[in-house]
Amino acid sequence: MSTILLNLDFGEPSKKAFGGNAKHQRFVKKRRFLEQKGFLSKKNQPPSKVSKLNSEPPKKGETSRVDSISKILSCLKKKKEAAASKRDSEQSKDKKASLSWLTPAPSKKTDSVVAKIDLLGELQSALPKPKRRTQKKGSKKPLKKKIATENSTQTQSKDKGSNRKPLKKNAVQNSTQAQPEDKCPKVPQSLPRKMVAIDCEMVGTGPKGRVSSLAHCSIVNYNGDVLYDEYICPPCYIVDYRTRWSGIRKCHMVNATPFKTARSQILKILSGKVVVGHAIHNDYKALQYFHPKSLTRDTSQIPLLNRKADCPENVTLSLKHLTKKLLSRDIQTGLSGHSSVEDAQATLELYKLVEVE
Repeated sequence: MSTILLNLDFGEPSKKAFGGNAKHQRFVKKRRFLEQKGFLSKKNQPPSKVSKLNSEPPKKGETSRVDSISKILSCLKKKKEAAASKRDSEQSKDKKASLSWLTPAPSKKTDSVVAKIDLLGELQSALPKPKRRTQKKGSKKPLKKKIATENSTQTQSKDKGSNRKPLKKNAVQNSTQAQPEDKCPKVPQSLPRKMVAIDCEMVGTGPKGRVSSLAHCSIVNYNGDVLYDEYICPPCYIVDYRTRWSGIRKCHMVNATPFKTARSQILKILSGKVVVGHAIHNDYKALQYFHPKSLTRDTSQIPLLNRKADCPENVTLSLKHLTKKLLSRDIQTGLSGHSSVEDAQATLELYKLVEVE
């Protein structure tokens, strides 16, 4: 039978296991000593177990070496500070020597004021003097001065000889001149107003042609002149042309302007103007636009027109009925359909009847 030999050491662990090399231990001890004296800044590290085990007081020989090193370092620092102070003093002396002609000598308050004045005089004398321009003979400037003095003397003599009565006449003339100037701001009232009338014709789109889409638009100015009159191609497929009322046929849609371009053109004309129309909310709906209420005039919702037509104020009358009663004119006749230009002109004339009231 073979025997098994075990070499087990149950003694204390060696010093290297705890503290490492002897040189490293000496270095650590020196560093701690220097940190305690304040020559070195302490490291922000957590204290290790090895440092606690090996924290022993320094020996006498080691303390003497640390003291010698600290003395040498302090001597070197002092020498560097002395050399730097000498350099600064030399530089300051050189600067003072270079600016000695500008800085006055130290003296009392009165002497300093006098010295400053002397320095200003020296600087002014050192600067180059500007050359004076000599006036040529026969220059125009003296003549102007003479003419001005003569005119002033003449006016003074006239003022002394004149009485107070002519002054009153001049005041009356000035007042009469000021009156027409005050009347000028009232002129814009006579200018033509920014007012237009609009009428739109629709066709049927969507399911069973129940959706009203814009197909013809006419705009007229305050005098009844046509500003815009175009056929418009709706974006959706046309189901019902409504020719009996709109007067639009398939041939009108061949060269019709697209809805987007027509809408932008119409809105440019309407912007910032008073818009007149009959049941105008339908026209705005077809244009996909809402004009401000303060600039909108709807002849179907003006009670004065109903009163003049001998009809109840709460009832909405048709444009054809109102024009027949108040303007004694027939519109929207025949089977060819309505004329949007004629309807726009009729709504504007109806509004003019009630405009002042």
